[in-house]
Order: sequence, then C-alpha cells, then structure tokens
Amino acid sequence: QETPFIKARIQEFDEKLSFATTEETKALQETMKELALKIIHQSPNIPSEAGFAIKNIESLSFLVNFVSSNMNSPVEDKQMLLEITDLKERAEKVLEFMHRELKMLELKNDIQTKVKVDIDRQQREYFLHQQMKQIQEELGNNPIQEEIAAKKAKAELKKWSEDVRKVFDRELRKLERMNPQGAEYSVQSNYVDLMLDLPWDQCSADNFNLKHAQEILDRDHYGLEKVKERIIEHLAVLKIKGDMKSPIICLYGPPGVGKTSLGKSIAEALGRKYVRMSLGGLRDEAEIRGHRRTYIGAMPGRIIHNIKKAGTSNPLFVLDEIDKLGKDHHGDPSSALLEVLDPAQNNSFSDNYLDVDYDLSRVMFIATCNSLSSIQPALRDRMEIIEVTGYTVEEKVEIAKRHLVPKHLEETGITSEQIAISDEVVERVVEEYTNESGVRGLEKRIGKLVRNRAKQMAMEEKFNKDISLDELPKVLGPSHEKDKYQGNEVAGVVTGLAWTPTGGDILFIETSLTKGKGKLTLTGNLGDVMKESAVLALEYLKAHSEQLGLDQEVFDKWNVHIHVPQGAIPKDGPSAGITLLTALASAFTQKKVKKFVAMTGEITLRGRVLPVGGIKEKILAAKRAGIKEIILSSKNKKDIEEINERYLKNLKFHYVDEMMEVVDHALLKEKVINPLKVA
Repeated sequence: QETPFIKARIQEFDEKLSFATTEETKALQETMKELALKIIHQSPNIPSEAGFAIKNIESLSFLVNFVSSNMNSPVEDKQMLLEITDLKERAEKVLEFMHRELKMLELKNDIQTKVKVDIDRQQREYFLHQQMKQIQEELGNNPIQEEIAAKKAKAELKKWSEDVRKVFDRELRKLERMNPQGAEYSVQSNYVDLMLDLPWDQCSADNFNLKHAQEILDRDHYGLEKVKERIIEHLAVLKIKGDMKSPIICLYGPPGVGKTSLGKSIAEALGRKYVRMSLGGLRDEAEIRGHRRTYIGAMPGRIIHNIKKAGTSNPLFVLDEIDKLGKDHHGDPSSALLEVLDPAQNNSFSDNYLDVDYDLSRVMFIATCNSLSSIQPALRDRMEIIEVTGYTVEEKVEIAKRHLVPKHLEETGITSEQIAISDEVVERVVEEYTNESGVRGLEKRIGKLVRNRAKQMAMEEKFNKDISLDELPKVLGPSHEKDKYQGNEVAGVVTGLAWTPTGGDILFIETSLTKGKGKLTLTGNLGDVMKESAVLALEYLKAHSEQLGLDQEVFDKWNVHIHVPQGAIPKDGPSAGITLLTALASAFTQKKVKKFVAMTGEITLRGRVLPVGGIKEKILAAKRAGIKEIILSSKNKKDIEEINERYLKNLKFHYVDEMMEVVDHALLKEKVINPLKVA
C-alpha cells in the first residue's frame, strides 16, 4: 500500500550460480574490479577511497550488488539487474554497463582536456600580450600607441572641413579599439593614412606671368598657335578673377603632334604639379571610382591616388587616350568619368574607398584623344575640344632642328661638331621617308641617322660631318612615295582628299566602263556611306545627262565599275561624294581630269555640295602629295580662313555650291577624240 505510508510484503529469492569452476568466478571478479578501478580513476565525482573498498571485497555476489548500486545508471537499468536471478548473467550485464560508462567517461575527459588546452593557450597569449603592453608602457615606447599619437598630431595640422574631421575622428577611434594583431587593423590604418595624406586644402600658387607662360609654350612646342592662345586666355581670366573653375580641355588630333607633351609645358607655365594618367584599355570602373572597403584588397581610384601622389589639390591632370577607354562586365569607365569631368559636379567627387566627397574643381584636367567618334557623347559634351592639327613640311623641319636632333645627340653622346643635318636633308626625310601628320616617324628616322654616325665613330670609319642626300638611301633604305600624286592620264581617274585618325591622306578613285546593262559595281573595301555616295552620284548624272551632252541611253548600255585602290584598308565617310561624281562624269564624257587637282565634299540628290570636316589635315596631305588646286564647298571657306597662310602657300582653292560647278572646274575643256557612244 502507499497510503498513509508505503507498506509491502517481500519474499527473498535465492541467487543461482551457473559457474562450474572457481577459476571462472575469480576471472569475472577480477575483471569487474579492474573496470571499477578504471571508472573510479576517470570519474572526478567518485572518491579514491572507493577503490580500497572494491579491492577488499571477496564475494562475487556482494561485488556485483555493490557495483550495481553505486553505478551511474538509470533506475530502470538497476531494477532490471535486480530481477536477474542468475549471478553470472547479472555480472555480465553489469560489466556491459561498466564498459559503456567507462567509454563515456574517457570521451568526456578527452573533450575537457582539449578545451582546457585551448583555453590555456588563449589565456597564455593574453597574459603575454598584457605583459608586453605593460613592459612597453614602462619603457615608454609602445609603437602602436606612438603610431596613433602621430596620426592625431598630423590631423591637428590639417585644414579640413568639419564633416571630414568628424569622419576622421570616428575612423581613428575605431582604429584605437582594434586589436593590432587583427587583419582589419592594417585595412583601417591604411584608410586613416589616406585621409591624412590627401591634400584637402593644399594648393600650389599659380604663376600668372603670361609672358613667361608664352615663352615656355613657344620653347617646347613649335606651331600649335590656337592651343597656346587658349591656354593664355585661361591664365588671363584666372589672373583677373583670381578664382575660376578650371575648364576641362580635350586636345584632339592625330598621333605624334605633341598633345601629351603639351600638358607638361602647360604645367610648367602654370607652376602646377604634373600628373599623367593613361586611360588606354582601361575597363574597370573601380579604377576611376575605387573599390568598396568591404572587399579584400580594396584601393582608392586612380584619380584620388594621383591627387595624393601630387600633394596638391590643384595639379594639372592629363587624361591620356580618353578615346581608348574599354567597357566590360566590371562597368563603364567612361560613365564614371562623367562626374570627374563636369565642372558643376566635380567639387564633390565621391570615391567608393574614401567615402567622403573630395573637391576636384581646382584640378585642371587636360584630356587627349585621336578620334572624337569613339568618345561617349555625354562625356564629349563636358569637354572643350581644341583641335591639334598636323604640321607642314616647314614646321617639321623646324621641329627637327629645335628638338629632335638635339634630343638624339644628347642620347647618343655625339656633339654637334661631329654631325650636321641640314634643313634640306630633313626636308627630304619628311617628304620621302615619312607619311604622317605628327613627327614620331621623323624622330625615328633622325635617330637612325644619328645612330649610324655613332656606329661609324665606334668602328673608326671615315665620315664627313655633313650628312648628304646621297647617304639617305644607304642609311634609311629606299624611299617611299606612298601618297604622291600619280597623275590621271586616262579618263575616270580622280584624286580625292580623306581624313583618317592618323591625319590627312589622298585617295584615288578609278572608274572603268564595259558594255553591258547599266550595272554598278563598287570595290575597294568601301563603307556604307561611300557606297551610297556612289549610287547618288550616278543617279544625279543620269538625271542631268543633257548638261554633259550625254544621251540617256548611254547609262543603260554600259556597266560601271568604281574602284578605290588599297582594298585591304577600310574606307568610309562623306568626303568622297564630289570625287565619285567627277570620276563618273569623266568616264562617261571621256574627258580627263585636270592635273594636280584634288577635291573633297559631300553631295545631295538636288545637286548641292555640302561642307566636310578635317580640312587642315586634308590640305596638309594635299601639300605632301604635290597637289596644286583643291575643290571644296563654299561653306568650307571659313575653315580655310582660320588656317595660317603658310599652310596655304602654292595652293589654289575653288569654292563651289553646285555639283555641275565641280565638273566644270575639274574636267578639261578640250574636245574628246573618241567620245562614248551608245552601243
């Protein structure tokens, strides 16, 4: 019964022992004692005195019952053991429970040992760091504290805005709380150093001596009057007003005309630091704006990095090859430059790494490019385009005399007493060994002449001081007259003028007629615009055949083949419209084109002649080729008036409005012996 108290009737049962020998009993007893002693040793909760009690028990029955009652097992397991009457079976079950308990204790102790070792190591390191810190404080030279103190002292001298100071103080406090051994410490320290190294309000004084600036520009660059004039204008306004947002100038022109080197001269004239950043092939937007500090290896953009390197907030910053920016899955760098090159926005330029607005409005940006067509329209709109055109033969001779020859003499160690290159020799090199708007090719040829003289001196050969014209083929090889005027001894051949990214060039348009059904064939790797111009010219000619004295049926009886030589080179653009018309008119009337005549201009179906661009480059190409007369639209007359008179020497211009005027000027008036007839 359970109430009011527990009361039960018990009956004792006899234990059965199924052992046949005392050896088995003894073995079982010894095994149980050994296991019990191991458990006592492994368990911290069992007192060591229990081991002595176990050793002194002689009866197997008492040993089994004693171990069972003190075992760390659930009550249900102990009840099960009581119900087993066979002593051997009960002993084996107890051994099973003991083995399980021993394994649990061993595993538990292993875990505790590992945890203890880990904690001990951490505590040891902590104590060692504390001791090191205490020793360094006693010695008075804790490098970490000294470094932070130096940053604070440097910050006190900075003249920055309140917003920047708040950000710096916050980041410095964060640095102080960090463990110097942590990986984040160096990242945070680099960021704080960048804020300290940036010249937030440090500006170099501009030199407003305009005569001095003009002298430097004239000393370093021959020609380029328009560019120099624009720079002097900027200095004049800056001198009068005292504070003006720097304009973004884009120097546009063919390679080798001095666009990049002009930046150095402007920086020297202004007394500003010179920074050059090449954009050719740049594909990653982060190169402009920087990386977020959350990324591993994050860095500021190249704009902020170069400002830091310059040490002033108003350097002269050359963005070289801005037309060669790339674009891929990392973003569009040209779009990232929109904020940099906008005078209305760049006073608060945001770099992802710096994460604080930086004022770029005092920086004078000068961009350079070879072609405007590949620049994003929004970016082009933010810049003031200044065209840097090519040089005439006379200018190239002067540039060689002033700059190129002295440069190579200095590089090779030869003196002016050992070599003399006359203007006549330079002029021959320009005309027969170079074909460019700039002077890079000329510089290579002059370098070759000077190095040849160095070889003669080193090998102790006899030589004359003056380099003669006869020596040029031996040193430079055979000359090439790639774009010289080739004459037009047959009808249907016309010389046109073209613009290329490397300067002006001349091209020849050849027309051939064969009997057929009026089919038009175009060859020479022509673009869509030139193909359309050819179709347009032929249709206009058909519509106005009477003015040329042609029968309408002629066009249905003859096939027309128009070819532009050098088929491997792609050609396109509107400049060849009147050239194609003249070639077709010459072929159908069999009247030859006047000698030494070239032309450029676009045509319309109504017969109007439209103006085209690149006039100065085309005129220089015409002069190089030996052209004497040029036909172009009357609306291009203003472009001719802007060109210096020395470029126009020995050239005659014919300004036209209608397409028939082109034909009248270009074709010879002589009577044709074998006029084209209807087949």
